[in-house]
Amino acid sequence: MQKIRKFFKKAWPFLVGIVVLLILLFLPLPFYVEGPGTADQLSPYVRVNHQKDTKKGSFRMTTVSMAQGTPALYVYAKLMPDYEVDSASEVTGKQDNATYNKVQTFYMKSAVNQAIYVAYKKANKAVKVHFKGIYVLEVEKNSQFKKALKVGDTITKVNGQRLISAEDAMKKISSQKVGSKLTITYQHNGKTKTTSGKLIRLSTGKPGIGIGLTDNNKVTTKIPVSINSHGVEGPSAGLMFTLQIYSQLTQENLRKGRNIAGTGTIATDGMVGEIGGIDKKIVAAKKAGATIFFAPYIKPTKLIEKYEPDHLTNYQLAKKTAKRVAPNLKVVPVQNFSDAVKYLQTHN
Repeated sequence: MQKIRKFFKKAWPFLVGIVVLLILLFLPLPFYVEGPGTADQLSPYVRVNHQKDTKKGSFRMTTVSMAQGTPALYVYAKLMPDYEVDSASEVTGKQDNATYNKVQTFYMKSAVNQAIYVAYKKANKAVKVHFKGIYVLEVEKNSQFKKALKVGDTITKVNGQRLISAEDAMKKISSQKVGSKLTITYQHNGKTKTTSGKLIRLSTGKPGIGIGLTDNNKVTTKIPVSINSHGVEGPSAGLMFTLQIYSQLTQENLRKGRNIAGTGTIATDGMVGEIGGIDKKIVAAKKAGATIFFAPYIKPTKLIEKYEPDHLTNYQLAKKTAKRVAPNLKVVPVQNFSDAVKYLQTHN
């Protein structure tokens, strides 16, 4: 017994140190640490007409790393220039992790569909979009449909009428009065269900069912295309997937052996949208040896210029970051997909 006491008397500082270290490294805190992620080469992810891309060079999608906060990570983020601390609500929009991940998975699926559509259209290849319904992104707490609808459900009918777009759904709903009863048909885990509830007054003043929504589309092509995003989620890889698909579809040597990174959402009309964390994506591109980086550019409105005089567009922040960490990385502003294609065609 005396030997055990002597052992603990000598060892307790070491044991306390171990406990403190474990707390610093693993105690979860209510925030996330955001930092540079990866710049993944897309050629292994995409097959067009069952063929892989074997040309020299690469198109790379860039990502942001996100980790659950701990005391050690908090200190690290405060000391390192390319890391920052975000509250859980800022990251997930007050959604639980499972719901947030489901929405991000849908965003990637949507980005892939948009990329296929734009690439095939630009290449003058046959492509069709089939509207499946409106995808439920969130359900507000005051919605009378909150007990039935879940994030990930797809609404197909309103009052028995089939929908042709999210805009069509909003028109059908907003033509009713607040308090009116509405019946919707929806898909939940592959099963068709129906539920009813009353319309509420939205923050816009218009009647609504109290959900966040977007189109749920399926794209079909004559020339087969398959994409595996390898677990990456979110909408920001749209532009780079479009470039990868288009170059394989046309067999045009856009890369010319170059290592090309970038980011940005893609819309069906080819417009490129802004994203978050572009400064961290510049760091990821530099680490991957990229020489060109495509950055979304949307001209700030007069209201933004008036009330946010220090506002930086994605392109401006990307260029500022590249000047600091990757002066040899050429940051190219793009407003639409054609801008990126034209740049690659006209520059060596």
